[in-house]
This record gives sequence, C-alpha cells and structure tokens, in this order.
Amino acid sequence: MTRIKPVHVLLFDAGSDQEGIHSLELNGRTVVLLFEDPDDAERYAGLLEAQDFPIPSVEALDQEEMELFCSQAGYEARFVPAGFLPRSEEDRLLIAPPERNMDVTGWKEQVAASDPAGEERSTTTDPELEAFRRSLEGLL
Repeated sequence: MTRIKPVHVLLFDAGSDQEGIHSLELNGRTVVLLFEDPDDAERYAGLLEAQDFPIPSVEALDQEEMELFCSQAGYEARFVPAGFLPRSEEDRLLIAPPERNMDVTGWKEQVAASDPAGEERSTTTDPELEAFRRSLEGLL
C-alpha cells in the first residue's frame, strides 16, 4: 500500500468559492511553498499575519496532488523540508515572506475576476530588511 506523504500549504478562505493559495513571485516564477513540518507552515502564516495579510489556514494535502496542481496551473512547487536552513537570499523567502508583497486588498474580487494583478506595498522600514529588499531587487 502506498503511503500518502502530506505537505502543508497556506490557504486563504479554505473550502470556499474564494479559496486561494499563498504563493511567491521569484524571478518571474510563481512559487507555492510545500512545507514538510506543519510548525514551519504555522510560523510562516504568523509572519504573513504580522504583515497585515488575511490569516491563512495551514492545510495538510498530498504532496503528489499539490505538485500536479502546481504543474497544471503553471506554478512551481517548492518543497521546504523540516529544519530547512537558507543558503541564499532566495532561500530566505522560503522561511520568511518578503518585505514587499502584492497588495491583498480586494484579493477575493481579483480571484473572482481571475485578475492576478495587484500593487506592491512596503510593510516595514527596518534598515536591515530594506537592505535585503534592495539586494533582492538587484537580482531581478
């Protein structure tokens, strides 16, 4: 018997018609994080909440199904193993959301209209984070 390997993803309005999945834009790719450890997913959700995002729920889903969903949607599924330690600036985004995010105001209406557009907004003025943001922008 094949054992289902769960991963943990961040969903907004889980189970509703307006359900959305948290993703990142990395170098022109839309990346969905698949956390092995539910505590890592919960921590990431808390960091999003601290940036005034709607509060996502952490949902355990089958890894293969999520990878298939991402592939069909044109997204990149990025597995984040338990105990993950970043080795690059991009890797850091797998354990903490970026300082600048797409504007989530009206995201439900955007989902309903299938409009992925949004405006970026700054959520903090911490000098260290600002330097990190500039270095990431330099990569683009």
